[in-house]
Amino acid sequence: MTPALRSDMKRVVVLGGSGFVGRALCRRLVARWPALCVVVPTRRAGHAQALRPLPTVLTPVADVHDAATLANLLTGADAVVNLVAILHGTAAAFERVHVELPRRLVAACRTAGVTRVLHVSALGVGPEAPSNYLRSKTQGEQVLQQAGLALTVLRPSVIFGAEDRFLNLFAKLQALAPVLPLGGSAARFQPVWVEDVAEALLRSLGRPLAGLPPVIECAGPQVFTLAELVQRAGRWSGHERLQIPLPAPLARLQAGLLEWMPGPTLMSRDNLDSMRVPNVASGALPGLDALGIAATAIEAVMPAVLAVRSGPSQLDRLRAGR
Repeated sequence: MTPALRSDMKRVVVLGGSGFVGRALCRRLVARWPALCVVVPTRRAGHAQALRPLPTVLTPVADVHDAATLANLLTGADAVVNLVAILHGTAAAFERVHVELPRRLVAACRTAGVTRVLHVSALGVGPEAPSNYLRSKTQGEQVLQQAGLALTVLRPSVIFGAEDRFLNLFAKLQALAPVLPLGGSAARFQPVWVEDVAEALLRSLGRPLAGLPPVIECAGPQVFTLAELVQRAGRWSGHERLQIPLPAPLARLQAGLLEWMPGPTLMSRDNLDSMRVPNVASGALPGLDALGIAATAIEAVMPAVLAVRSGPSQLDRLRAGR
């Protein structure tokens, strides 16, 4: 049974709420806390289109990287959830999103009188981490932890779900390519369902801070290599292809070339650096079970999700133009 939610919260700001995790969180907040006003700032109105049917969600167009704007957004809020993150970019871009934004958030919280903060980070963070992504995530955590806020940090592994850009991407690639050259094939992950992460955020918001772990590792029940996950994505979508594991130099060359290709980046050299750190729970920190959540296995969700990429279901999608 879901624990009762706090009744004194009236307004929550969700930064990055139009993204994959944010949409799942907002749906749960509206369903389980119907009197709560959920504010989801967005750079462009179209980015938050999926949230508009939710009756108590507001989607103002705003730049959260602007200090005054951020303070105004937090005025009157009882809590703020920070989901803003990037996976690809320059060192400066990672610094801006993962470090400078938390600094601005701390200042805005002080101005607006907000003390309750939830922050989504990542497994594998540490000051000696090998990638810009992980090092900047580490610094962002430290900024918030040193600010004296009522802070809860969630560190998820790679997140899967119907709208993910991980397993869905590898399923799509295998539908298009006869073979799949794969860098970082031995990297280890402990995938966690997006709905479990959203539930963890909701329960963290709803519980008193006393007794709530300051850092929670969000991981699924199983550990996989990247090659195993890619294989499953292909099998479940009906397009399992031969994988060609790339040695480190070729993997780095491939990633460098992909960085220069037009469109969304599929793999970067910084991603490869991140994958040198196992993306699995340490076991030294509380997990989802600390919130009363039994982590969902990937096999319980993704076979049905990816099955729409094969057989008659795929034809239906093509006819519909999706």
